[in-house]
Order: sequence, then structure tokens, then C-alpha cells
Amino acid sequence: MTELLSIILAAGEGTRMRSALPKVLHQVGGLPMVGHAVRTAVAAGSTSLAVVIGPGHDAVEKMVSGIAPNASFATQHERKGTGHAVRQAEAIYKDAAGHVIVLYADTPLVSKATLSGIAERLDAGADIVVVGFRPADTTGYGRLLTENGRLLAIREHKDATEDERQVGLCNSGIMGFRADTLRAVIDRIGNANLKGEFYLTDAVELANADGRRVEFVEADANEVIGVDDRRKLAQAEAQFQQLRRDDFMRSGVTLRDPSTVYFSYDTEIGRDVTIFPNVVFGPGVKIGDGVEIRAFCDIEDVVIGHGATIGPFARIRGGATLGDNVHLGNFVEVKKSILGDGVKAGHLSYLGDAEIGARTNIGAGTITSNYDGVNKSKTLIGEDVFIGSHTSLVAPVTVGDRAYTASGSTINQDVEPEALAISRARQENKPGYAPKLRARAEAIKRAKKQP
Repeated sequence: MTELLSIILAAGEGTRMRSALPKVLHQVGGLPMVGHAVRTAVAAGSTSLAVVIGPGHDAVEKMVSGIAPNASFATQHERKGTGHAVRQAEAIYKDAAGHVIVLYADTPLVSKATLSGIAERLDAGADIVVVGFRPADTTGYGRLLTENGRLLAIREHKDATEDERQVGLCNSGIMGFRADTLRAVIDRIGNANLKGEFYLTDAVELANADGRRVEFVEADANEVIGVDDRRKLAQAEAQFQQLRRDDFMRSGVTLRDPSTVYFSYDTEIGRDVTIFPNVVFGPGVKIGDGVEIRAFCDIEDVVIGHGATIGPFARIRGGATLGDNVHLGNFVEVKKSILGDGVKAGHLSYLGDAEIGARTNIGAGTITSNYDGVNKSKTLIGEDVFIGSHTSLVAPVTVGDRAYTASGSTINQDVEPEALAISRARQENKPGYAPKLRARAEAIKRAKKQP
């Protein structure tokens, strides 16, 4: 396999984002944009990665290292153009064999197919391959100047003539090089242009002058959208979501109202799953076959087994695991808990830091009181347990298999298997006392109104 080095340019501060956060850490589909570039480069077969970051961007380096621990980093201390940015990675590309692809951390939707296509063109003998696209509005984009299928030059918008600005084929910025070609041209790139910057795109004319083979490919305009402000970030998010919706529907997922369902970059869903309107998936969700997720659910960091029914108005998070055929009804929250097969919690419950055995029924209004203000403790509930409505389980506490808790109980001691636990005050009725209470309350109300 030909070696492939991907150089990801990620040094931008993102001034137009109006944010203290580096631009490339803003998220699309629950993942920072630079993470999308790294994942795509790896998926396309990159054998090594170099990321050019800005000074003080330790958070970018940490984020990238979490995805690609073997990635290398270089710092661009001054903003002098794309050619200058690539030069900062010289220590990495100087000994590279095979091919080099340069891509951008603020272009999060580039596909594996596009990067693989560049590598295939380089394998077939091209020295440089440039990705072009045809936007509805070409203003501000560099133009690809071609002749008989050859790429002659790339002209930046500010430097282009009026005739050149009529060209509809624009530069995405993504370029592939044979490694020896990159080394042959990169140091010869000058800055004789209106901005005084070193444009990587000038490599095209230099390579042509050397008699090298320069080619171009076209990508969909939506795929190569670059994000430089919040408006473009929203556009990228919308495009990402539409791609994910289409992928899931093609793979056997029913979306009752696709435009209202939001996925994360790593959402995994089985076949014959039905998702109702207004459902949001955060990172870390895996859903088995035959699951039904009703409207207005917020779900992240959870594994859901086959045949489960969730919602409406359910929230699941914090590394939860739900077994097969689990049922969670309206206004149920599950956090950092394991629910066995067939567990049912139909209404108005909070289950945090709990392990619940198979076929256990959780009554309406049940909560696990798992936090004492300092520490969090676990609630352990066995199999085939019946937890009565409005039960408070004060952790740490264990309820054994096939036990019952009486409705309205506060359980702060372990319950042995097959036992009935009752913990509530004895009811006392006082005949005729209600009118007295009402009269007293009305007197207090009248007193408040007096000057």
C-alpha cells in the first residue's frame, strides 16, 4: 500500500466566529470540526497525520490526540497563507514517501470517497490533484483555470481578471501531491500577490512549468463547505444532519419527521427502528434492531438493546445500558445505569447510578437518591422486583430478587429477596378537621390584604 500522509491545516483563530474557542473546535454533529477531518483522513487510508495548529492551541492538540494518538503537530506562529502553513510541517513531510494530501480542519464534510479518489489519481501517475467545486455564488473563491482537461493554474479571487472571475469551477483548497512533487515546489512558492501571502495553490503553475502532471476532480459544493462564521457553521450542521438522515433511512430506519431528528457523528442504529419527531441523539448512542423511540427524547452515551420502547419525553445519558425489550415511558430519566432485559419504568422516574435486574417494574414517581452532596452511591435492584409508585431508594441500598416495595416508601435499608418493604408514616384521619384548616388559611389570606 502506498504511504499516505495527510496534513490538516488547523491554525485558524476563528475571529469571525466571535468566540474564545479555536474555530476548529466548534462542533458539527457533536464532534469538533478538526475531529471530522482526522476521522476522514484515517478512513481514507492515511498512514500518518500531521496537524498544523496555532500557538497556544493545546486544546486542539489534545482533541486530535484523543482520536489519532500517533498524529504529529506543527505550529504556525504567523498567518502567512496556506503555503506557509504547509511549510511548518516540513520536518514531517521531508522524508515522506508516497503521497501527501492537504486538507482543512474547517471543512468538516469532506468524504472518504473524495480523499480516496485523490490517492487513486496520484497512484495512476498524477503529480498534483486539486479538488474543485461549483458553488452557486463564486465570490471570494479561487478559480480553477483549465484547458482540455488539464489544470493550468488556480487564481485567487482578488488576483483574478474579470474574465477569470467568470469561471464557475472553484478551488476547495484540498490538494493531493506526490511527496517528491511537494518537496520540489513548496519552497519556490512566492508571495507576489495582493495579500502578500504564500499560496499553496501556486504549486499548480510551478508543477506545470516543470512538466509535471496536474489534474483536478470535482466534488459536490455541499461536501466542501468551509466554515468561517456561525452562519456557515449552521449550514454545515444542516448538511451533516441531512446526510445522516438519508443514510439511516436507506439502511432501514423509519423517521416519522426526518427534519426534526438530530444525529451525532457516531450514532449507530439497527434495522426496523422507528424514530418519532423531535428526537436528539448526542454522542455515543448505539441502538439495536426493532427499537421505537417516541417524540421529544434526548439520548446520549447509551447502548439500547433490541425491541426497546423509549419515550415520549425520556432522557437517557451518562453511559447507560438498556437491555432488550426495556420500556421507558414519559418523563423518565436514566443516568449511568444498567437496566436488564424487560425492565419497565413507565412514568415520571429518575434512575441514576443503578443496576436493575431483568423484568423488574419501576412504579411511577420512583427515584434513586444517589447523591449525598459529596459522593454518589449505587442502587442495586434484583430481577422480577416490583417497586411501588413514589418509592425513594436512598443509595447505597440493595433490593433482592422478587421483592416488593410498598407505594410511597422511602427505602434506606437493604431488602432481602421476596420481602415486602414498607417505610412510611402511619395515616391518621381527623373527622371534621378540614373546615377548621380552611378557615384558618382564609383568615391568613385576609390578613395579608389589610393595609
